[in-house]
Amino acid sequence: MSRSSRAASKRPWQDIAKEAQDHRDSTINQLSPPLPPVHSNLPSNITGIPRILLDSGTISITQLPPEELLQSLLSGRLSAVEVTTAYLRRSGLAQKLVNCITELLPDRALSRAKELDEYFQTHGKPIGPLHGLPISVKEHIGISGLRYTTGYVSFWGKIAQEDAHILQVLSRAGAIFHCRTTIPQTMMHLETDSNLYGITVNPYNSAVTSGGSSGGEGALIALRGSCLGIGSDVGGSIRSPAANCGVYGLKPTAFRIPTDGWGYMMAGADCVDSVLGPLSTSIEGLKIFVKTIIDAKPWLSEPALTPMPWRDIDVGGENGGRKLKIGVMWHDNVVLPHPPITRALQTVTSKLKENGVEVVDWEPYLHDEAWAIISSLYFTDGGASDSESINSSGEPWRPLSTWIMKENSCVKELSIGELNYWLEERESYRKEYAKVWNSTGSGFDENGDLIDVVDAILCPVGPGVAPKHNTAKYWFYTSQWNLLDYPAVSFPVMRVDKEVDVKPKRFKPMSGLDEENWNLYDPETFHGLPISLQLVCRRFEDEKVLGILEYMTELTGLPFESFDS
Repeated sequence: MSRSSRAASKRPWQDIAKEAQDHRDSTINQLSPPLPPVHSNLPSNITGIPRILLDSGTISITQLPPEELLQSLLSGRLSAVEVTTAYLRRSGLAQKLVNCITELLPDRALSRAKELDEYFQTHGKPIGPLHGLPISVKEHIGISGLRYTTGYVSFWGKIAQEDAHILQVLSRAGAIFHCRTTIPQTMMHLETDSNLYGITVNPYNSAVTSGGSSGGEGALIALRGSCLGIGSDVGGSIRSPAANCGVYGLKPTAFRIPTDGWGYMMAGADCVDSVLGPLSTSIEGLKIFVKTIIDAKPWLSEPALTPMPWRDIDVGGENGGRKLKIGVMWHDNVVLPHPPITRALQTVTSKLKENGVEVVDWEPYLHDEAWAIISSLYFTDGGASDSESINSSGEPWRPLSTWIMKENSCVKELSIGELNYWLEERESYRKEYAKVWNSTGSGFDENGDLIDVVDAILCPVGPGVAPKHNTAKYWFYTSQWNLLDYPAVSFPVMRVDKEVDVKPKRFKPMSGLDEENWNLYDPETFHGLPISLQLVCRRFEDEKVLGILEYMTELTGLPFESFDS
């Protein structure tokens, strides 16, 4: 911990939290003209409020998907200042509605936008492929001269000395960073709540969570305060908020996207690879983000990265003219998903079959053992470092911090021998799962390539839609793919309908965890919430998983209901 961090931790934690929130509010108050006032008695669903309170120009700009917005910026139809101003205003309003940002960056963003506009006027061309595109940034990703706390009060004095590598790459491509988004205490929640900033709520219903740990990003993008943002994922932290908030989110394969310069407790020594990745209002936004970064060859300055160029994937050509083959995982043999999730799986599966896609059932392989492995590797010091970071400031433990570290029987301080054991278990499980995937094919051709193997797995993102606050305790549907290091993308499908997604009168749970999960199902509360699913491919098939989702979307008309805020 830095000297400034130790000094900050001696102050009452409440004083630091107030300073954090006052600073955030002051950055929003810099907007001119001021934002319209927001009524204190808000409805539970606030997704329609921005259209009421903001001017038509701001709405028209911020409703554009990133690919269309970029075309307007790259052609000069819209200026960087116009676009940045619109997103600053909409993200500032989003904060007042759902508590999703830690600070607005109006001075930096507008100064950068003016530079870009001047360059365009002088040279008659954009500075790069992301010229003028506003991108929101999860708070623990370092921005030079700004704090990054990783959700701890004791880290309030921690200042980034330079921009994180990913921001350097995106900035050279012309991106503008207009705001920073909320994260939870410890960063290890599928909820976004901290003592610094409080709880980030779901735009569709304030009684449920926006997800975590990138929940600020999920909520902000759902409200169109950003069309493209940066999250991180070690157990579901991109896919959970994307799914809960009805947007798109990609967990890439580890070591394809730069991570130098972020705040993460076990950075450099973690046994489960955490990744940075995008959340967006469109599939194309995810693709633009990843391709731009990989095309910049970031491995030349961050040697840990895999030197793998971007590959354009033609789903038809990739499959040699044969049918696309999708494996559907209806459940993980531990917890049965709630009715809305099963209905979404059935609907997508039916649409795929109608359009000539081969669909087979996917038999999950020991997903409960996968959780035992990954949760044993999350806190190899028994949670000592995280506990010290919480306790040193005197801040209280948030409920899900207590659950993941103090109530999780797998969290133990590991000896060298025990650590080696769990690392060997991780590698053995990865080999076993590869065998399971290979077995879905019909053999090998003369070149040794698998024939007729499953191309991707369609599965739940979680055991239900966005859960009520402090109840997101089942990670298996996302952490599974972190353990295997498979790329996975979450995408919106439809909405909960309480008249259709009824709770069955008779239910026989598969496990104690299943019974706990079914006790959480409340169709009345969940009515109208986004239902999302997840598509998974094998390691380093990031381009393929996006290509298949894009193909599925064109084929079936996904999503089947509007998610336009």
